Amino acid sequence: MPNLTGQDEREEISHAIPYPTIRRMPAYHRYLKGLQSDGLAMVSCTRIAESLDLEPIQVRKDLAMTGTVGRPRIGYPVDALIGAIETVLGWDRWSEAFLVGAGNLGSAILGYRAFKAIGLNIVAAFDIDPRRVGKMIHDVPVLAMEKLANLARRMKIRIGVITVPAEAAEDAAKALVRGGIEAIWNFSPLALTGLHVGKDVIIENVSLASSLAVLIRRLGQTKAAQP
Repeated sequence: MPNLTGQDEREEISHAIPYPTIRRMPAYHRYLKGLQSDGLAMVSCTRIAESLDLEPIQVRKDLAMTGTVGRPRIGYPVDALIGAIETVLGWDRWSEAFLVGAGNLGSAILGYRAFKAIGLNIVAAFDIDPRRVGKMIHDVPVLAMEKLANLARRMKIRIGVITVPAEAAEDAAKALVRGGIEAIWNFSPLALTGLHVGKDVIIENVSLASSLAVLIRRLGQTKAAQP
């Protein structure tokens, strides 16, 4: 196996990290940024675990995946750990994206400035509603759907964000794929699969309804358990 250094080594580490660990990384990053703002230079694995309601052994395993080494009885250097997490998550470099669906949800996502801080830059939105086409939403232009495929290929866009109703989700996904989009972040109520767009496209479905259903269910269980 060849020796890896620099960016190649970081990408190899990132590819080896399990998805459950990847999903916990933003919480670590958010917590560490708070410590950094408070001027804290070092932090222990136990403190991170207690603050995030996790097991110390889990935190230790997760952080080891970044390649950052903690020191016994001293902990991890906060600045270095933040940098390592940002590299693993790809937050140290921008990925440009297109968004399909400039309605209420799409507009809210376009207005969420924090995406740029974590590596996502939505450079254009697309819609079929002529009342929206031609407008600027949070400094992002809204263009007609027929322009999507050609523009995506010219700009080499790899990520698409879908915020349309369920009945329009498959058409939106296919339009993105025709433009060479390789990964789709889907906020529509329809859970997209490889059957919709092809097995080579990466899909991350975000179900707001499912998340709310779990929240309400847990709330009901908590109330039922109260005396």
